[in-house]
Amino acid sequence: MQYLVSVIDDKVDPGSTDRRPAISEFNERLIAEGYWVFAGGLASPEAATVIDNRGEHPIVSDGPFIESKEYLAGVWVLEAPDLDVALALATEASRVCDRKIEVRPFQ
Repeated sequence: MQYLVSVIDDKVDPGSTDRRPAISEFNERLIAEGYWVFAGGLASPEAATVIDNRGEHPIVSDGPFIESKEYLAGVWVLEAPDLDVALALATEASRVCDRKIEVRPFQ
């Protein structure tokens, strides 16, 4: 089963910025052990563009869809045999990247 592992940063109390080497090492292990599907960091919320084309004309607006002190800073997509394995990997990911993590299974 695949899981979305969302990295949550905080504008008021951000995680440390020197985590790239540790994250790269963690990613290499995920690849070697067969858990890796995809991972990527995201630009700041201010770089976002929201598009709403549900009406007669599309509405395009700059900035995030919601203002919040917490925001999505990056993601992993992991392949794990069950939720327990995904949660164990996410717990390690939280320590490695020094940020909160949310885990959600794909349907």
